[in-house]
Parts: sequence; structure tokens; C-alpha cells
Amino acid sequence: MKTRSVELPPALSSTGRHETAGQGIWSGTISFSLVAIPVQLVKAIEPGRISFRMLHSKDYSPLLRRMVCPKEEKIVPPEEIVRGYEIGPDKYILITDEELESVSPERSRTIEIVEFIDLQEVDPIYFDHPYYLVPAKGGEKAYRLLVEVMRQTRKAGLAKFVLGEREYLVALKSTEDALALITLHYSEEILTDEEIAPDEGEMEPEKTGRLKKIIAEMTTDFDPGKYADERRMKIVKLLKKKVKEEAPVEAPEVDEEGGEGPADLIAALEESMRKVKKNRG
Repeated sequence: MKTRSVELPPALSSTGRHETAGQGIWSGTISFSLVAIPVQLVKAIEPGRISFRMLHSKDYSPLLRRMVCPKEEKIVPPEEIVRGYEIGPDKYILITDEELESVSPERSRTIEIVEFIDLQEVDPIYFDHPYYLVPAKGGEKAYRLLVEVMRQTRKAGLAKFVLGEREYLVALKSTEDALALITLHYSEEILTDEEIAPDEGEMEPEKTGRLKKIIAEMTTDFDPGKYADERRMKIVKLLKKKVKEEAPVEAPEVDEEGGEGPADLIAALEESMRKVKKNRG
């Protein structure tokens, strides 16, 4: 069988890790007291998940998802879609875009630090998602100074920060030579452990001492480089092997214009809905 070689996307390195440059998600200023430092927000992690597209086995066309009304058995156009909050089985309260806009926080270009805290006092369960803050042009000197002072004092800045339509509670901390921003969960989002914690009982000193000894013997410095996503690395290896040995399949060209969508897709959806109704009957 004749094959041709195709390269994997450059984002996948030999280790299976993404190698993408930090792109700005947001730009603004860090502000507290009389200090204002221009910064950009960039991602600090690249999720290791490898995504696959679902294809039609007959012609390898990428499959699409459509909003379908089960009652009318047809695709619903965007202008007929509204939001509803479910308050009971098949009962909804309608919410308009204007109503959502009226309760959304005012968009801001400022990360306003309201207080400084000892981050070690914060339970890790509150940590949500990490980012980096990088200095914008003209803010390098003040940025370096803040990084160094926060490193020396071992303090973190607590701030409110608006991104998109949501106001986040965030912590700013020094991480070596840079600033990290960590979004935090609000207290009402944290589930209590009262129902899962076992009842208190008498601890046997002998068993307690033995367990402490085992933990002490297994204690070492944290080295994240010792661990890797084995499954992901195997998938990357498999993909590279198949790229070298197999020719890629190609999807047919599809006319992007049109109303509700491809006729065969609509027919398939209608047939599927008819079968569902027949089985229920």
C-alpha cells in the first residue's frame, strides 16, 4: 500500500507536551495604594488532553452538533433559541440577554489588590486555575520590584478581577522571577466534609506510631519531573507511528452556506426522532 508521510502538529513535542508561546488573554494594570503596574495575563498550564474529532465512517466528514427541538423534530435556528433556568421537571424561568447583562460586573482593566495575606493559610481546596502575569512595556522595573518584595515577605495579594462576564477572586503570588495569578473558589462553592468524615474514635498509639514511621520513610522532596501522563505519551507515540506508516484520510468539501444544514443530516435526525417516539409508544 502506498503511503505518504505527514507531520504531527508542532504543538506536540517528543514528550507529548505542548510547546506554545504565551499569548495574552487579558491586559490591564495591577493596582494598590499608589502603585500601578501594566501587565498581561497569559496561561500557566497547557492541558495534556489530546482531542479527537468524531468523523462519519463512510466519507470521513467531521460530524456536527445541532440544536434540535424534540417536539418539532427539526433543527432550531439561532434566532429562535432562548435561555431558561430549570426550576422543576420541564419547568423553566426565562432569562433574556438584557437581564443577564444588567447583573454582569462592569468590565475593568484593573486587578485591584485589596489586601495581602499569607497564602499558606489558604486551604488548597480554594485554588482553581493558575495563570502568569507578565510585565507590559514600561512596567518591567516596578514588576521586578513587586516580585522581589512579595518573595521576601512571602505574602500574596488578594484581589477582585473581571474576566469575560464574571468577577473572580484571585491571589497574586511571587513564583521565582515572575508573578502568578490564581483564581480562587468562593466560600459558597466549597462543599463541607462533615458528611464524609468518619466518626471520632480512639487511636491506638502503636498503630499511630507505625503509620508515622512509614510516612517518614516515604517522605522526599517534591519533584514533578518524575511523573508523566503515561497514557498521553503512549497516544502521542501511536499517532507518530501511524503518521509515518499511514496516509491520512481526507474529508470532502462541504458547502458552508445554507439554512438549516445538510439535507441528509436533517433526514437522519428526523428518522432518529421517529424511532425514539415509536419505541416510547
